[in-house]
This record gives sequence, C-alpha cells and structure tokens, in this order.
Amino acid sequence: MNRSIENILKEMDGVFEGFFTWLEGQYDETTGGFFYARSSKESGTFTPDIESTSQAVNIMERCGILEKLSPERKERMVRFYQAKQDPTSGNFYDEDPNMRLDDVMVGRGIGYSLHSMAKLGGAPLYPLSKERQASPEYMKSPKAYGEWLRSISLANSWRGCDRLCNSAPYLGQLTKEEREPFLKEALGYFDSIQDSHTGLWGEGDWYVRISGTFKLHTFYNRFQIPLPRVREMYQSIQYSLRNDDAKDMCYIRNPINLLSSMKLKVPAEDMREITEITLANMIRLKQSDGGFSRELGHSPIAPNVAQVKAEEFYPDMPIAVPLGLGLAEGDMNAGTQAILIRWLCHELAGLKPKPLPVLTRLFE
Repeated sequence: MNRSIENILKEMDGVFEGFFTWLEGQYDETTGGFFYARSSKESGTFTPDIESTSQAVNIMERCGILEKLSPERKERMVRFYQAKQDPTSGNFYDEDPNMRLDDVMVGRGIGYSLHSMAKLGGAPLYPLSKERQASPEYMKSPKAYGEWLRSISLANSWRGCDRLCNSAPYLGQLTKEEREPFLKEALGYFDSIQDSHTGLWGEGDWYVRISGTFKLHTFYNRFQIPLPRVREMYQSIQYSLRNDDAKDMCYIRNPINLLSSMKLKVPAEDMREITEITLANMIRLKQSDGGFSRELGHSPIAPNVAQVKAEEFYPDMPIAVPLGLGLAEGDMNAGTQAILIRWLCHELAGLKPKPLPVLTRLFE
C-alpha cells in the first residue's frame, strides 16, 4: 500500500533526530561563528567560516528559532561578520587567502554576510567600495557581456551556470534602461542553448544539468522573467529522480527547489512519489553524528570545488578552499539544504510543517 504524503513527511521529520545537538556542536562561543564540520572544530586546523555560519543562521531562521537567540549571542554573531570585513574593499573574507581568488566565493561572502547580519539585527562596519561596485571588465558594454557569456564553458552545467549567474548582481546595479540591452544579450543566448526537449542547459549527467538549470533559474527570478520550457523541465526532474544516483545533497535539494520555483500544480500522486524518493535519498546522507553529509559517504573537504566531481572535468577551476577533513560526518552545507528540502516538500504538498524538537542549550 502506498504511504500518504503526510506519513512520508512525518518520517522525514524523524530523520532530523540529533540534528540540533549536532548544530550546537558546530558553534564557537569565542568568535560567534560556526564550523563547517566536527572535524573542522576538533582538528584545530580550521576556523569558523562565513558560509557555514550563514548556513546556520538560515537553519535557525527556517526553523523559527532565530528569534530565540539571546541579544548577546546575536551581537556576538554580528561581530563575527564584522571581523571578516576588509575595510578597503568592503568585501568579506575568511582566513584562507585562496578564497579571494574564487569570484563565486567572494560574491557569496558578500551576500551571505550582509543578509545574515540583517537577520541578526546588525550591519557592516564599512560600505562596499565603489571599485567593487564598478563591476568587471565584461560589463563595459552589452557586446562585451555577450562575448563573456559565450566564453563560459558549460562542460559541467552546474559549475558553468553558476558562473553565468554570478553576473546577475552587476546587472542589478544598473538602471532599468541600462540593464535592458544586457538582459537581451543574456536571454537571447540562454534561449539559443537551452535543450528544447529536456528544458535543461549545459552538459553532464541528469542531476548535473538539473543543478545547472536550478542555478540559471535564479538569474530569471532576480529579474522577474518566467522560466522557459517548464513542462520539459518537469519531465526531466521526474526522469532524474527515478533513474539517476543522488550522490550529493545538492542533487536532492536542487530538483525540489526548481519545482517550487516553477509554480506548477504538481499532481498528488506525482508529489507522493517525489517526496518518497527525496526522503530515501536524504536517509542515505544522514550521518551517525546527527548531521547530514554533502556527499554520499563523506563530507567534501572543500565545498567550493565540490560541484565538479573526481570523475568529471571543468576548465579553470579555482583553488580548493578546505573547510574540513572530508570524513564520514555531517557538514553545515548539507545541513542547511536538508532543512530547506523539508520545508519545500511541505510547501509543494500544501502542508504546514510542524516545529522540529530543538533540545539544545544554544537556543535557550
């Protein structure tokens, strides 16, 4: 007998047993930040980082417990971000100097820090410099922008589309009139390379292409442009869930996130199947420490290069920025995605999630 969506979601809630105790263990009282994984903290090799701390903030917000933090703890977390800000550029950097060489990490560092501080009731100490906001060379003209777009390899859709989307904040700085010719270049190019049968972009296996498509959908969303060929995307998501191996938490979360963004009415039986497969995939990534690992069997050492797996290739990858030891353990990257998956599955099913039991001293 098929289980109801309600029963599947109830079972999904049970997968989070021990999760918040694990989350508490990632916190560093001294800095106000969060470590990426248990090995990050216990090895003494790493420090709390921007992305992991921001992912913890997202978890707490999504579970309705951020407001339960004491004013003192919120202030300490704000000071964590403020200490990461460079006075000259206004950017936010972790201690590893190679972070500064990865434009995706730099962009994420800014976005994560500003949004997290706002949620915590704080603000940066310094403004972003005008040089930073002046944008890269490819933004000098719509033609240069178009040439840059076409230069980005989509040999791995996930990584390539992520790089394409990294241009959206710069377009966002333009006036509507200035932005229009740039958007015309982007949308014309995206339309020309979208697979008309699958609705996906780029190369790679099914989950890689769906992950790339999810990344690119954020570009469309930012400028309130409807996604093209959503029916074909929906069929591709169904095929991937049924036939591909979800060996990365992103492969579990990205299809659900993409489905939510499509604003399609998902038939009840489809939703039951989607939720059941999603739950089975999540269980495979649950670790004995209470957290979830980003990859099957272990946590990736450096999530900034984890989009491209060992058996895959992408040109000009950035230098790895290690955050942990790559053990069979939970990591913050996977944890925030697991919480989001739970929330999105309830939303897609038209159900309100019940609060998860949070039994840790961190939120007292």
